[in-house]
This record gives sequence, C-alpha cells and structure tokens, in this order.
Amino acid sequence: MKRSEINQYINEAAEFFAAHLFYLPEWAKWTPVEWETKGNECDEIRRNALGWDVTDFGKGNFLKEGLTLVTIRNGNVKLDHKPYCEKIMFVREKQVTPMHFHWTKMEDIINRGGGDLCIRLWKAGKEEKPLEGKVSIQIDGITKTFTAGEVIRLKSGQSISFVPYIYHEFWSENGPSMIGEVSTVNDDANDNRFFEPLGRYPFVEEDDKAEHLLCNEYK
Repeated sequence: MKRSEINQYINEAAEFFAAHLFYLPEWAKWTPVEWETKGNECDEIRRNALGWDVTDFGKGNFLKEGLTLVTIRNGNVKLDHKPYCEKIMFVREKQVTPMHFHWTKMEDIINRGGGDLCIRLWKAGKEEKPLEGKVSIQIDGITKTFTAGEVIRLKSGQSISFVPYIYHEFWSENGPSMIGEVSTVNDDANDNRFFEPLGRYPFVEEDDKAEHLLCNEYK
C-alpha cells in the first residue's frame, strides 16, 4: 500500500467516526514528530499495539479486501494482566475482511452505526477446514442457528459473539459502517488463522510522509 493512501484512509475513517460521535483518544491524532517526544509513559500504547491499523491483508486491493481500525485498549499476554481489548473499525461498503478465526480470542462485534454489517460464518473442523451444516451463535445474547455460509445482517445497535474456531468474514452494505469490537486480549502476531494464507500488515510504499504511525510502526 502507498503511504499516501494510508494517510487518506485514516483521515476518512477519523471523519466517519467523528460524524457518528465516536471520539478517539488524543494519541490517535499524534503525528510521527509528536511521537518522537513521547517517553516511557506511552509504553503501553507501543507494546500492546494500540492505534491505527490499515491493512489490505497483503492482497494489494484495499478497497475490495481491507480494513481500517483503531485498537483503543488492549492487554498483552506476556507483559501485563489486562484481559480485554476494544477496537473501533471503519468498514467500507462491500469491502471484505477475509475469512478467518482466532484460536483463543473471544469477541463481540457490534454495529455502532451506518450501514448493515453482513457476516458469513462456519465452524472450523479437522485440519481447520470450514464445515457445512448448522452454526449456533449468539446475537445480542439470544442464541440463533444459521446455515454455514448464510449471510447474517446486523442493523445498527446489534451485536454478534464469536468463540474461538468460528470462521467469519464480513463487509458492509447500504453504506459504510462503524463497527465496534470488545474482546479478550488481541494478539495479531499469533492468533489469526486466515482460511487462505494472508499477511496481517501491509507492505508500505513510502511515496509520501506519514501523517500518523500505524500500530506496528512504533520504535
């Protein structure tokens, strides 16, 4: 991905969050120059990978398969005892987050406003292959059963709970969506199982100066 594109996508996401009255921490606005002035008091932000995350999953077609998000709070399985994580995501219309599951993370995905959040899910079976058949899942605390691969639509305010070993992919329809995530500790380095081999973070082509650091770019 080009740095100029990443700058653009971050600015568009920030504007979308603000329009929906979701306010980010002050450090989400810091420039790389401002980060250079920050000392050990900001170590939790750095070591727990808080902040902006823009990815095309290594596929090179961000508007088709990609995601823009901010990790607002997170623990670290090796360094602290905080057991939870919160993210806010900007999901563009028909922009897919590819099919994946987590080995250990449990998460609630919440439609905080905008379009419809569309999700397809499957149970992971032997050799971590997606299974056909029925999948039971909780939506707003109510257990519902769907056919594997069926499209589930969440309106604003609705949420869905994922346990480990549930493959899921998602996108937005009827406009972009602001999507929240509340989960156990997020560990992107070790706890993402994509159905097809993908990269979690993009290769960045430095065609412009960074306006904001990504969560994997802190020194």
